Amino acid sequence: MELSLNLYFLEKVAVSSSLPSEILVKILSYLDPSSLFCLSHVSRLLHQLSNDDVLWQKIYTSEFGSRNWKLKTSEKWVEAEDCSTSRWKRLYFKSMAGQEMNKWRKPLKDINPYTGLPRQTEWALRSLNVSWELTLCERLGQEHTLERSQAHFFESSVIVHWSDGIHVKFHHISTIQLHGVRKDPRSTNWRSLILKLDTGSPSLVIGKDKLIKVLLLQPGVVVGVWRNQVAFIMISLHFHKLVEKSLLGSPAWCPVELPPEDDADPELGLHGYSLHFVLHNTGTEIMSGHFQQLYCHKGAQIQRGLVELKVIQRSNLSQHRSLSGSIRLPWRHEDMKGAVENCCIMSLTLLDEFQKPFWCVSTPIHITVAKTALSCDYSGHDFQMLYRTADGEVKMLLVWLEEQKQFFLTGLTVCVPVAKVNKRFSREY
Repeated sequence: MELSLNLYFLEKVAVSSSLPSEILVKILSYLDPSSLFCLSHVSRLLHQLSNDDVLWQKIYTSEFGSRNWKLKTSEKWVEAEDCSTSRWKRLYFKSMAGQEMNKWRKPLKDINPYTGLPRQTEWALRSLNVSWELTLCERLGQEHTLERSQAHFFESSVIVHWSDGIHVKFHHISTIQLHGVRKDPRSTNWRSLILKLDTGSPSLVIGKDKLIKVLLLQPGVVVGVWRNQVAFIMISLHFHKLVEKSLLGSPAWCPVELPPEDDADPELGLHGYSLHFVLHNTGTEIMSGHFQQLYCHKGAQIQRGLVELKVIQRSNLSQHRSLSGSIRLPWRHEDMKGAVENCCIMSLTLLDEFQKPFWCVSTPIHITVAKTALSCDYSGHDFQMLYRTADGEVKMLLVWLEEQKQFFLTGLTVCVPVAKVNKRFSREY
């Protein structure tokens, strides 16, 4: 109540008085960072005054000491996006978030040998009270901020689901922004931009039921549309660097891949891969596997600029896997709920021969009928699941056994761009 009265008083003083900006900034300098942050949302004038660069430089210096500061490349990206925000203000909150990160770096160093990811990712996100928010920007300028409805955690990914309070038509949306949010009652809430998606990009219909149609906008982002109205939005987030992205944003945490120190092996980059592969929906795991010693021969297995890794081969029956449960994607919108058949989530973690994450993705994927017969070993219907982006390709071959009412995974191939391998291992394959 006291803070609200102070903000109201400051707004009246700023608007009604003829005091110069220097005097008003001097008054604001007596406020703490949390109050300044709240004040910046009161009016345009106070937003401008409370983002004074000199003001935030003094706050930063008093908290962290002086330093010769130079704008980094990652910070230039943020500056271009919002020129009205003080660079020292961004640095102050980034440093505060960095201090919190240092408290959790040690637990995140405990790596699961099967996934190549920190074991404590879910624990760290929950301990830091990290959540995620969506901002839907309409073409006419109106914005809608949605707090998450549900989060479903798995071994290498989390599915975040928004289904309540969405009252906007899909074709009215211009952009979708995903922010990591840390809500701390003792300090200012902090939002970090993880993803900004232009809805004008091509979308793919991956399924529908009697009520909704499901659109895949880009890897990991799904929108359910009901009578042109957005019914729900579902985003699948891979655990790789998710804590860092949620606290500091994606631009600041784009990993710089350095070539390994030991590059004496002429086959470096073509052998020793490991794959952690999971098919699941929002509630159950359909299939999980860890595959080691994956490799690619030079020449024949490098086609279309892709390094091809055979994970499950059709000719090897012992490698085939049964898929448990139904392949379906449950959804909910306020009082309505349902499930789209033949859709699920694929979470993939490809590790290089040094057991470092090489390609990580978590995205919805759907089943389609195979154009040609794929298997002579089963008397069933052939299907496939394909995933293809600039970062890599995944192809799954399946057969439906009518008597068992079950899918079998009879083929799994993962392809990564040879350019990415060359860059990682300083080669020219």
